Formats: sequence, structure tokens, C-alpha cells
Amino acid sequence: MSVKPGAGGQRMGWATTALAAVTVAAGVIGPGSAHAVPQQANGLDEVLFVGNNWDGTADVIESSGGYAKVGRVNIIPDKQERLREIYLNPIKLAFFLGVRETAGEGHDQFVDDMYTTPDGSAVVASRPSFADVVSIDLVSGKVNWRFPVSGYRADHMAVSPDGNRVAVSASTSNTVHVLDIRTGAQVGSFRTGDKPHENVFTDGGRYLWNMSIGEVNTPLDAPWQDSTKGDRKITVVDAQTFQTVKVIDMRDRLDAFGRSDLSDSVRPVAFSPDESTLYFQVSFFNGFVEYDIATDKITRIKELPKNPSTSPDRTTWVNDSRHHGMSISPDGAKLCIAGTMDDYVTVVDTATLQETPTVPAGKPYWATVDGDGTHCVISESATDSVSVIDFVSGQKVATVPVGDHPQRVRIGHVPAGWTGTPDTGTGNGSVGTGSAGLGTGSAGS
Repeated sequence: MSVKPGAGGQRMGWATTALAAVTVAAGVIGPGSAHAVPQQANGLDEVLFVGNNWDGTADVIESSGGYAKVGRVNIIPDKQERLREIYLNPIKLAFFLGVRETAGEGHDQFVDDMYTTPDGSAVVASRPSFADVVSIDLVSGKVNWRFPVSGYRADHMAVSPDGNRVAVSASTSNTVHVLDIRTGAQVGSFRTGDKPHENVFTDGGRYLWNMSIGEVNTPLDAPWQDSTKGDRKITVVDAQTFQTVKVIDMRDRLDAFGRSDLSDSVRPVAFSPDESTLYFQVSFFNGFVEYDIATDKITRIKELPKNPSTSPDRTTWVNDSRHHGMSISPDGAKLCIAGTMDDYVTVVDTATLQETPTVPAGKPYWATVDGDGTHCVISESATDSVSVIDFVSGQKVATVPVGDHPQRVRIGHVPAGWTGTPDTGTGNGSVGTGSAGLGTGSAGS
């Protein structure tokens, strides 16, 4: 099944954006009527952006077919300027080094998430170690604008269905900022639980969901220590007013289902195409949870195979993950699951919850549906590659080498015939100071 792209060339990823409507009544969010997806703008090529977290680059490959390499973008052309700023501020330096030693596994985290602008002229990326969001011009390779988030680390993002706004989690300030994707100007923000992570727009952009994961960098990883991880919840807001519509605490729902042993830290998620069902992964668990939105109840929990080679010591699992990354096929029939610490990928039938035989993969960190909806693309962070998995067979059909430690993979658009940005090195770049400014005001507080 092929999915038409969004307005201005921004095709919405099925892994993170549901395309049907959601209605809100009496505080309960349930399914509504579907919305059509506008046509792609002319003069653009649909591609996949692969964020190389430790490199500070994004590799760009074909979104389907042969998945050939198209080009590369330097996401940190202003690296020296940012480092000079950090090393002159003891507090910023402490957090910068903290990110390196915890979430970065001894490496700086230079690119986390990324989306392209509706006209395909720029890629907008979050940079955890620099605690900001930047827009990189895809022709010149220079910085169009920069938005420092509140606090000291930027994380997952989401783009609105019309492609005009981007939401970013500021993980150390428990805040989500929503920005104009063209200018970088903040249009709104809202508070979340501890350590906001995944963001998802629903109902055609009417609502915005945030999943907070709590503290994932402490050694207090035994099940009985789970309450030390902080206030973890799903926060649903009106995407125009940024007022809270609903707060969902999965602790109560998991307990009611008889799984008080599972963490309530909601990690990557996938909505069914009609937005009636939410699938999500939680910390430390080799599997996923199915949640019915209308009834506000967990309906099924699927445990997936354990790799006998995976250490049982939970403190060795990166950022409290066991499985991290999932996407859903356009027809809602298949889930593609990245078994991160178990070093495999598998496809699960959503009707029966039967999985395909596991396929070896090197610490897969993310899963995204490809351009024609027939395959999912996983990032293999341990082997510096991305692999393509067939939704029908569950088999790996292609592998493409990329940069150092790939994580997020997103559908995007570039000008037709584009082959990469110039080598902008590690200079200062060019930072706009118009309506985007430098992210001052509430973002810098």
C-alpha cells in the first residue's frame, strides 16, 4: 500500500504520526473520521534521512526501491562555535560531559531527530549535546536558524501533518517546545512528565501526545526500584492552545492488567491507522503493550523472544532499553520491532500477535516505514548501517552502510537531483537572527 505525501512535500511517517481523526469527549480520546493526505509538492525527491548520532551527520538514501545513497548533510557546521560557548560556561560544560558519559555511551550526541521543511529546502534537526534545534540549508550546508531548548538536552521531535510546525522534547526541563519549522520561532510550549521523549501529532494535527520516560541513566534498575525513575506519563495537549487535554499514567493500567512487574516508562510508540489503538514499548521489556484508546485500557501484552547472549544484568542495557523502535505498516496489519539489546528485528501480526523468525541486527535503535509502505527500515547502531525488512516475509532484503551510530530514520524530501551539501567542515556556519532569533525568551529560561 502506498501512502501519499503531506503538503509541501512533507510525507508523514507512519511510525510516528497517525493519519486518522481523534475526538475528545468527557476527557476520553477516541477514534474519529479519517482525513485525506495532500499531494506532494513538485520538484522534490522523497528520501530517508538517517541521523548518525555520534558523527553529527545525516545520510540521505532513496526512500524505496534500491535504497541507494543520495547524499550527506553535516548537522554540526557550527561545531567550534558551540563548543567554545559550552567550555566557557561551567554549568553547560557539566551537562555536556554528562550527556557524553550517560546517554552518549562515551560519545557526544550530535544529531537525534530530523525532519525536512515543506519546500524541501532545509532539514531541521535536534542536537542533544548542543541542547538545541537547528535548520540546515540543503544547498549551502549552512545554519538557517538555531533554537536553544530550555535546559541542557534536546531529544525526540515530531512534525505536524501540514509540515509547518515541529515539536521537540527538552529532556532536562520537562518541556516540549513547538516551533515554526521555517523560522525557528516558538509558537508554544507545554510541561510534561520527567524526561519527555517521544512526540506524536494526532487528529490531523489537532492534538499532540508526549511520552515521558523518566530517569534512564541511574543504576537503580531492579524492578523494585522502578519508582525511583520519576514521574512518567503520557501528556496529551491541544496543539493550538497547548492546554492539557488528558494525562495517562500507564502504571495504573499495567497494574490493572496484572503486570505490576513492568515499567511504566513509555518508549517508542505506533498508532494504528485509525488511531483507535496505541502500541508502545516500555523500559527493560522484550516486547510491547497494546492499549485501546476509547476504553482507556491495556488489551494485550506481547513478550518477544530473548536472545540468550543478552546479559541479564539490566544495568548493562543502554538507557534502560531492551527493545527500542517500532513502526506499523500502512494497513495496520504488521508491526516492525527493533529488539535493541537482543540484536534482532522481527515483524509481528497485529491480529494474532504472532512474530516472524527473528533476523539478526546490530543493536537496532529505530524502525521507520519506507516510501512505498512495503518495508520497514531499521537503524543498526552497532554496525553503522540501516537495513530494510519486508513486512510480509519479515526478512532483511537490503543493508546500506551509513555513518557512526545511526539512530533516528525519517522520511523527508530534497530538491530533485540533490546530491548532498558542500563540506561545511566544523566552522561557525551562518545563524539567522530574524524571527527565529537564537531561541530566546521562554526557550532560554
